[in-house]
Amino acid sequence: MKLKLIKVLFLSQWYPHRNDPMLGLFVQKHAEAVSLHCDVKVLYVQSDENIDDFEMTDRTQNNLRELIVYYPISKQKTFSKFNNTINYYIAYWKGYKKIYPEGFKPDIIHVNILTRTAFVAYMLKICKGIPYIITEHWSRYLPDRNSFKGAFRKLLTRLVVKNAKAILPVSENLRQAMLAHKLLNNNYIVVNNVVDNFFFSESPTVHRTKKRIIHVSCFDEEAKNVKGIIRATYELSKKRQDFELMLVGTGVDFQNVRQYTDTFNFPKGIIHFLGEKTSEEVANWIQNSDFFVLFSNFENSPVVISESLVCGKPVISSNVGGTPALINDSNGILINAGNEDELLNGMNYLLDNFQNYDSEIIKANARDKFSYENIGMQLTTIYKNSISGKP
Repeated sequence: MKLKLIKVLFLSQWYPHRNDPMLGLFVQKHAEAVSLHCDVKVLYVQSDENIDDFEMTDRTQNNLRELIVYYPISKQKTFSKFNNTINYYIAYWKGYKKIYPEGFKPDIIHVNILTRTAFVAYMLKICKGIPYIITEHWSRYLPDRNSFKGAFRKLLTRLVVKNAKAILPVSENLRQAMLAHKLLNNNYIVVNNVVDNFFFSESPTVHRTKKRIIHVSCFDEEAKNVKGIIRATYELSKKRQDFELMLVGTGVDFQNVRQYTDTFNFPKGIIHFLGEKTSEEVANWIQNSDFFVLFSNFENSPVVISESLVCGKPVISSNVGGTPALINDSNGILINAGNEDELLNGMNYLLDNFQNYDSEIIKANARDKFSYENIGMQLTTIYKNSISGKP
């Protein structure tokens, strides 16, 4: 007798879409992990200033059906915020009406990122009796960020958190920060992000003459402090030139960082801006580097650190957010945020000692934590307990 699969509806505030294929990739990966064990549908809504009416795309990939509803942005300045909010919820209603008649009544709703999306789930719980859980990725609750503000937002967030069957922050640090804001629920469970399967495979080794440091980010200076990495690397280049720094990614401050780098007289071949790469290409670059560097001012639980550890690479990172739960003496170095002397010394040390870190042990420990199979099974167990009423 074939077992009945749990039907899960994913709702998210961030998700890859036609105008930004990188947004919320970590949510998509969680959904794919769950789809190994459950019947999963994703419903996502996104504003689009280039349309005048609602549009819908419907696709299935990697055993995952994704329904995306695009809604127009109001052209009326006076009531634009109100009209856009109404369109947001109309888009969700249109999407749900598309899924529900097809025989897909969710057993549980998995919300990703507070607050508006969780209110949709809360209303479905009230109207249709469907329980929901919430995964939170947002760093706004952290003391370094402290952007969780507004009396109405706080009131609504506390309401939807209280009525969820479980709250799943992606780090212990985020759990503590949410509790500090009185986002109370009796069932907090930390669930890690997922790392793509191709990071678990070995890429062909590329011959090179220099030791290689790699950084991957969205080039958001407020958060990632890439300029701090540039300054520390310039000081390091005065001491030695047997290395290269590969910077992967793009984002709001990419050009600004490139122009800033040009103000330094770097020796030839030290700095390389590689731009945006596919996930498979990122895996290849990390696997063909010697260690990873991240110098963020604030973080939650960076997927790029998990990816580097799965590849067996030691990591140097600022001690912020959830990074202390990922990095220890066996797999890297933690430094104080903003301390460029510590970053300089850490990079200099790892250039001479990266090979002393046991790559196979780093891989084994990370792969138990971040694999699709393990995360998918953990979430499935949470769904079963939530549906049955178990803690």
